[in-house]
Amino acid sequence: MSEIATAPLTGKALLAKVKELSNLPRRERAKQCGYYTVTKNNQVRVNLTDFYDALLSARGIPLSPESPKDGRGREPTYRVSVHQNGQIVIGATYTKAMGLEAGDEFEIKLGYKHIHLIQVDSDKKSDISDLDSDEDDDEIDDDDE
Repeated sequence: MSEIATAPLTGKALLAKVKELSNLPRRERAKQCGYYTVTKNNQVRVNLTDFYDALLSARGIPLSPESPKDGRGREPTYRVSVHQNGQIVIGATYTKAMGLEAGDEFEIKLGYKHIHLIQVDSDKKSDISDLDSDEDDDEIDDDDE
């Protein structure tokens, strides 16, 4: 049997070793590439999850999101539901991403199965009538969903 790696292999070295050991069972391949731990009772435990994660990463398929999360708050889902009182709350994550501030105003356009929120510029708050020409275009998009 070949020598077992002490530190888990990654990148091109991992891909080469896996190709070399293609005739072995998957647990033995993971062990040979260094993805195992030894318990207090000298029992060897193969860590297939880390092995597969490293394989995917070596092939250029990252599993973790690009920006590290701090574990606080919720992830944006781009879905909302209507509350019992009839309100729809968009949420601070989206308003921050759009750079919105308290007091920003929007025109609401209702479609067949959608709602458009159109931000009203501070100098155009009194004149919303030019947006009425877009209403015909919204009706064409009704069958999108």
